[in-house]
Amino acid sequence: MDAKIQELKDILQNSDNIVFFGGAGISTASGIPDFRSSDGLYSQNLGRHFTPEQAVSHSFFVQYPEDFFDFYKENLIYPDAKPSGCHIALARLEEMGKLKAVVTQNIDGLHQAAGSKVVYELHGSVLRNYCMKCGQFYDEKFILESEGIPKCTKCGGSVKPDVVLYEEGLDQDVINGAVDAISKADTLIIGGTSLIVYPAAGLINYFHGSKLVLINKSKTSADSKADLVINDDIAKVMMEAVENL
Repeated sequence: MDAKIQELKDILQNSDNIVFFGGAGISTASGIPDFRSSDGLYSQNLGRHFTPEQAVSHSFFVQYPEDFFDFYKENLIYPDAKPSGCHIALARLEEMGKLKAVVTQNIDGLHQAAGSKVVYELHGSVLRNYCMKCGQFYDEKFILESEGIPKCTKCGGSVKPDVVLYEEGLDQDVINGAVDAISKADTLIIGGTSLIVYPAAGLINYFHGSKLVLINKSKTSADSKADLVINDDIAKVMMEAVENL
């Protein structure tokens, strides 16, 4: 076993209050593209009057709802995606009583699909959608099967994904839960995120535990603060580290 993975295994063995903070890199092994890598979503040329980054803003949702939903259904919902090795390893750590919470920037619901129970979804979830008029709940299948702008079957109002778009604020209850979990953790593992998106990335400043671990293919701004940095595929790393714990 690689020396760094063995070191991670030892940290996991000696920790009983672990929090995992993750981003898009967790789900790339599940076939969901990230946003900022060279072949990520924001690098795509849509051949349209808008960029992918503009398409996920609140003002675009309001001004061009049909274009928004065309883009959203094609690029942000992956109904056939399955949890990666990292998702599964984290669910196992929670089962062992070691992992107390997952804080995620992802909107795909794959942590819960793998079995994780305590998940703080900073940016919401594509699996939840609500009528903006009466609050009626709809799942992602309803959105995918809708023509044009999804309309509520009860009142006719527009249905909006429970996803935090650019220009929208994060849910305060989710933030409070994430901050509480991170501030109590003895080990914080940060994985699959470039730590560029704020305010989410700022949450790591609430960590005052003993071990900070960073697992990401590329360098991040927090590498110098970490006790252990692993630049490798996070699904492989987490599966190896959790195996036979």
